[in-house]
Amino acid sequence: MQKKIEVKLGPRSYPIFISGDRFRTLGKILRNMKLGPDLFIVASPEAKIRYGPLLKRRLVGSGLRPVFLDLHFPKGKNSEKAKSGAFAWRLIRTLIHQAEKRKRVVLAAFSGGVLGDLTGFVAAIYKRGVPYLQIPTTLLAQVDSSIGGKVGIDLPEGKNLIGSFYQPRLVYSELTLLKELPKENLREGLAEIVKYGVVADPKLFSYLEKNHATILPLDDSSPALAALEYIVSSCVRIKADVVSKDERDDRGIRVILNFGHTLGHAIEQAKGYGVSHGKAISVGMLCESEIARRLGLFKESDLLRLESLLVAFGLPTAVKGISLEALFKAEAYDKKFIHGKNRYVLPVRIGKVVVREGVPYSLIREVASRRIFR
Repeated sequence: MQKKIEVKLGPRSYPIFISGDRFRTLGKILRNMKLGPDLFIVASPEAKIRYGPLLKRRLVGSGLRPVFLDLHFPKGKNSEKAKSGAFAWRLIRTLIHQAEKRKRVVLAAFSGGVLGDLTGFVAAIYKRGVPYLQIPTTLLAQVDSSIGGKVGIDLPEGKNLIGSFYQPRLVYSELTLLKELPKENLREGLAEIVKYGVVADPKLFSYLEKNHATILPLDDSSPALAALEYIVSSCVRIKADVVSKDERDDRGIRVILNFGHTLGHAIEQAKGYGVSHGKAISVGMLCESEIARRLGLFKESDLLRLESLLVAFGLPTAVKGISLEALFKAEAYDKKFIHGKNRYVLPVRIGKVVVREGVPYSLIREVASRRIFR
């Protein structure tokens, strides 16, 4: 099984492959792209241990020369710390020493979203830009962060404050890798998948409601694999279509993908990145949906559907250990803060959202105080 979805950006267009062949076709695809035989792989510790030997064997068998860069990235809950200037410079210096004599440097992110963003950022600035690939190993990365070319690193003041738009040459999502992920990791991706249903695909949302018990285990059964293929393909098509229409987020189209992220990113930053992205986005979606309900945009019945689905996936509806003062300070640094006004993506029904600027802080504070606690 393999599907190919195109991100259509003229000379920057690239394919997204959704595959279940355990990398059997990846080497041939890369060879046909003629990027060069040397591939420098930035891998998460978990991906390198579990799947690195298989990936290397497939690439070498296709005549490529893969090199795994040893950068000692943090594991698990501390992985977000790798998305920093310190690790970006470490990666650049490693490339200088290991790749300087090679005719062409091609980077590949073999990881989740954190190292995917970091790798893309370094690819954008190293030697004024070198080609890079995304080989996402988590559900979150496969449905969202590996697509679209938003690359960057975090600062203490906020997420992704240093970055660029730099498209990969290829995204290759191997679905069989996801079956071995811990449920906690799967939930991270499911938060973003729910987001896609709310902003653009009521059919996907309904599918998640009806099949959540099949989706979460992601075992070897045919129903689980079929569900995985459907939800990943659905999200990829939405993201590819949105990016094709609004690559640089300046036409008012791509912004819809920020639903749940205005407060979600603020939660992450205010918590010192001590809460995972998926959990923060889950709470952010509920807060922003409640704001929409209070403004008369969103039905309470739809809000209850959203909350019930998030609970069914084991995602949180509230978060502790954050003051509202820290939350609003973090929000003020957010890139979605336009002309001195906040900007929120608010649902009007399952499958459709609108963008509102200048949402009253009194309303945000009241809503946030019910789900975000010191």
